Formats: sequence, structure tokens, C-alpha cells
Amino acid sequence: MTSVQEWDTDTLIRKARQGDRVAREQLLVRHRGRLRQMIAFRLDPRVAARVDPSDVVQEALTDASRKLSEYLKHRPIPYYPWLRQLALERLVKLHRRHIQAQKRSVTREEDWLPPLPDESAVELADRLGAAGVGAHAGGTPVGRLLREELLRRVRTILEQLGPRDREVLVLRHLEQMSPREMSAVLGISEGAVRVRHLRALQRFRQLLHQAGQSTGEEAS
Repeated sequence: MTSVQEWDTDTLIRKARQGDRVAREQLLVRHRGRLRQMIAFRLDPRVAARVDPSDVVQEALTDASRKLSEYLKHRPIPYYPWLRQLALERLVKLHRRHIQAQKRSVTREEDWLPPLPDESAVELADRLGAAGVGAHAGGTPVGRLLREELLRRVRTILEQLGPRDREVLVLRHLEQMSPREMSAVLGISEGAVRVRHLRALQRFRQLLHQAGQSTGEEAS
């Protein structure tokens, strides 16, 4: 007999729609770890000093529990992107409350995402093949200077990418989302997701190469 822990998300959804209370409970906690990681990657340090990512996740899961029956009826998008959107809405509200209170020009939450924190920017660069970017985190003055310089370069590259390219790289390489999930989040086809990701990756590597050449010229 298959245990409930081994059921995949689609099976849990089917059983939850049939009224299985255990499946419904498992569905709500299934992606807790992924949600926490997403929040941790995007949580501004100024907010992180006051808010634990687990608390944000718990609030999102409370929202999900209240809205799950309606979701199960219609399933407008795949389950994890739906759950993630609830957590992201919580995150956006937190950032607005703590550090964006004066910025009222943004009318929709999806029009604004929290800037990627420094640690996450470095982690993204490492995962994209910028070897050694995250290796200079030592506590010595020289180590700190090296880290600041590397972080400056990474920030410049990510800003040059533009928000769309930057976000597709974050979704794929930090959040480890599948093309199907990214398609639901970005509102484009899976084919378009793959094209956008490839172009963003190529652009990142091109900018990284140019930054390396520029640094070499300054040192010579």
C-alpha cells in the first residue's frame, strides 16, 4: 500500500477534490521547504532582521488553506506556482510595510518584486558559472575588499540584464523551478520560457566576460 507521503502533487489534488482530508493537509505542507527557500532568497536583510522566513511561509499556508477549495475547483495554474504566488504576495506586503512605505506609485503587487539581496545575488552568480564569485567571503580586510568588488561587479551585471532576464535566471537557478512552473509564473509558453532563459544565460555570460576583460585592463 502506497503511503500518503509518496503520493505526487497531482494525486494529492485528485484525492483532496474527492474530500480526502489527509490529502488536503499533505497538499498544504508539501512545498513548505521550497517556499521557505524562495522567501529566504528574496527577503531584504532589513526585513529579515525582524521577520523569519518560516513565519512568512506559515502565513501563506494559512491563506492557502482558506482558498484551497476554490483553487481545487478551477485549478487556474499548476499548484506550486499558485502556492508560491500567495507567499510572494505576503513578501511584497512585508517589504512595502517596512522599507517601501513611501512608494505609492506601484498599483499592482506583481509590478514590483523585492530587489535581490547581496547574498542571493552572489549565490546566483555562482550557480551561473561565475567561478569564485562567492569564494571571497573571508573576514580579513583584504577578503572583505575582494568580496565588495566582486559583489559590485555582480550587481552591475544583473542590472544590465534587465528585470525580465534577471527574473528568469532567479526562477530557474535559485528557485529551481521547472519550465512548466516558470511558464505559469511568467504567463508565457514553455517554449518561450526556454528561449528567454537561454538568451538571459548567454547575456549574463557575455557581460561576465566583458567585466573580466575590463578588470584585466584596469590591472595592466
